[in-house]
Amino acid sequence: MLILTKADIKKVFTMKDAIQADKDALRMYAQGKSVVPLRVNIDIPKEQGQSLFMPAYVEELDATGIKIVSVFPKNIELGKPSVPAQMILMDGKTGEVCAIMDGTYLTQLRTGAVQGAATDILAREDAKIAVLFGTGGQAGTQLEAMLNVRDLEEVRVFDINFERAKQFAAEMQQAFTHFDTRIIAVEDGNEAIKDADIITAVTTSRRPVFDGKLVKKGAHVNGVGAYTPEMQELPETLVQQADKVIFDTKEGVLAEAGDFIIPMQKGIVSEGDFDGDLGQVILGEVKGRETEQEITLFKTVGTAVLDVVTAHQIYKKALELNVGQIVEI
Repeated sequence: MLILTKADIKKVFTMKDAIQADKDALRMYAQGKSVVPLRVNIDIPKEQGQSLFMPAYVEELDATGIKIVSVFPKNIELGKPSVPAQMILMDGKTGEVCAIMDGTYLTQLRTGAVQGAATDILAREDAKIAVLFGTGGQAGTQLEAMLNVRDLEEVRVFDINFERAKQFAAEMQQAFTHFDTRIIAVEDGNEAIKDADIITAVTTSRRPVFDGKLVKKGAHVNGVGAYTPEMQELPETLVQQADKVIFDTKEGVLAEAGDFIIPMQKGIVSEGDFDGDLGQVILGEVKGRETEQEITLFKTVGTAVLDVVTAHQIYKKALELNVGQIVEI
């Protein structure tokens, strides 16, 4: 069994690798070559916590696995992460556990990468200006993914706390100097999006974080943060007016994302207004961007197939490069 830390994963797997892994994962999902049961949530009232178990099987790779993510707010008092996660990867032919890896970084990586995959497929090729809403734990890989798929001149960062936005922008400017992109904090998100080619929201907001009427023709928008029926970071006007609406998985988005559940409950949009899954676009079954004037919208809530495929590719790379610690149980 191979044990892989965050540092180990970073040694062997790049964002470009992760973007390709996520494209492969969603293609396999669309082809029906994976089994993804609903995740199991177990409440731990004694500790005000919750543990989530996310399994999947991918036939094409002979791989199966389960990601275990816990949310224990009181861990902060113990000096421990409040959202610890581990990924357990298994050999699909023998059922044996072949690897255990850092699930927190895996989640950040594959979540940034799925947005990168969508942006690569749906955004205009000549996109130069991007806006990022949110500076939390997922924001860094979201920014990295956008930088990897488009030659951006400027990324504007907005957060409800401007000082936090400035600190994040400064750190990211230093971390991503090799992209030659200006990364700046902004105080007015609505002003920032008026001429933006790409807009990515990764917040836990319960109300829209920008005015949908200000999104320009030809822009591509990613909704990444909202993952419960009560969260709604995307404006209803955008959901209604977007020319193409694409999901990571329709099943997941319409069950979990308030961005779409709320306007559907209001009768503003219906299921028939949505175009399909990104995997179907990759397969050519659903059309992506057709003109430079179309507004495209992508929404992700995550799926365990992304975890298993990405983890499997990381595992293969780690074995090739002799990275990680092998243990026997």
